[in-house]
Amino acid sequence: MGLSIIILAAGQGKRMRSSLPKVLQPLAGKPLLAHVLASADALAADDVCVVYGHGGEAVKAANPTHNIRWALQAEQLGTGHAVQQAMPDTPGENRVLILAGDVPLLTPMTLARLLSETPQADMAVLTVDMDDPTGYGRIVRKNGRVKCIVEQKDASAEQRALTEINTGVILAPGDKLKGWLAKLGNSNSQGEYYLTDVIAMAVADGVEVHGIKANSSVEVMGINDKKQLAIAERALQARLVEELMQQGVGFADPARVDIRGTLTCGKDVFIDINAVFEGNVELGDDSKIESNNLIRNSKLGAGTVVHSNCHIEGATTGSHCEIGPFARLRPGAELANNVKVGNFVEIKKSTIADGSKVNHLTYIGDAEIGKNVNVGAGTITCNYDGVNKHKTKIGDGAFIGSGVELVAPVEVGAGATIGAGSTITRKVPEDGLTLERSKQKSIEGWTKPVKKGTS
Repeated sequence: MGLSIIILAAGQGKRMRSSLPKVLQPLAGKPLLAHVLASADALAADDVCVVYGHGGEAVKAANPTHNIRWALQAEQLGTGHAVQQAMPDTPGENRVLILAGDVPLLTPMTLARLLSETPQADMAVLTVDMDDPTGYGRIVRKNGRVKCIVEQKDASAEQRALTEINTGVILAPGDKLKGWLAKLGNSNSQGEYYLTDVIAMAVADGVEVHGIKANSSVEVMGINDKKQLAIAERALQARLVEELMQQGVGFADPARVDIRGTLTCGKDVFIDINAVFEGNVELGDDSKIESNNLIRNSKLGAGTVVHSNCHIEGATTGSHCEIGPFARLRPGAELANNVKVGNFVEIKKSTIADGSKVNHLTYIGDAEIGKNVNVGAGTITCNYDGVNKHKTKIGDGAFIGSGVELVAPVEVGAGATIGAGSTITRKVPEDGLTLERSKQKSIEGWTKPVKKGTS
């Protein structure tokens, strides 16, 4: 028996007070829906359908490469109505697992347990106990089995006292689910077609309904407003950091780190406070990330140290590099081994070979820098002529003095020395000293300007 997964993602999310559809609100750098789809992928379902509605084109555009079957819910007439839109093309011989696009913290492990603990001919509901169940549908049991689910507005005083609630996750045989959905009515306080009504139908048909509890209410929390989104963000960050600590990663304060993507770490990595990782980031063995750094889509080699207040994006380093403080590596920055990039240095689309140093107040763009080069403070590669970018090449062992302008395209030979304050526009020969300065002058009779008075 195969598995179909239906994800309900048609809600507008008015309480978000946002022009962005609710299921596209970001959580740890990815839309809410992306987290649910990742859990679906982990279950290896042979059919995944997303029921969309509000902001539908944006929702579809956010998942261009995912193998999804889309079903439109043009009118939001309840959860039962939403599932009805997906059922015509759902294989009847499959088990059907129904998820919500705004419940992103539900783990594949919990869903796998739901599947494994439910006989294929039976039905199951994922439940959880809550200290305050207000607003949620209550699970009504008889002899330990689920008898029905009663929504808050339709519940009696006795039923409202129950603390076990419905999470919205339901597993059912596809052919039977189609029959139950066809019988749904909307005679309730909301005038909607409740998916939960199929539970009582299953019981009436003699189908056993299992109530399987999730590990925590946090895992199954729905996201309806920005406050809940923030709570979910911290919960997910805590989970991600916990996983990394179990792998041996050290944190100065686990609560003050944000991972918005995938962070892969080697052995003996240490991460200080207020570090933010976005996209795919890899940190090699013994690397150290000091405080207040943003690292995005980058790979840092073993033993690399990133001092405080750096911005690194689309960069790679070899082993034992030293970056910062206050350095910026832009996309295409490639550092080899034992490279030092110091404070207020910006590197863009450039390669820097082993042992070279760019220590202070410098811009390097569209450049190839050889081994053991020293680039002095205040040096810039003038790589842009207003229309096109040009390359600067610096040979092994060259020494670039402070305040040098390298006007690309230009090449500096191996072992060359360029005197401070030079503007280099032509090829520099190897090994020798090259200077380019105008004669120093002191202008006699010159006086400082005086601030004009006001009338």
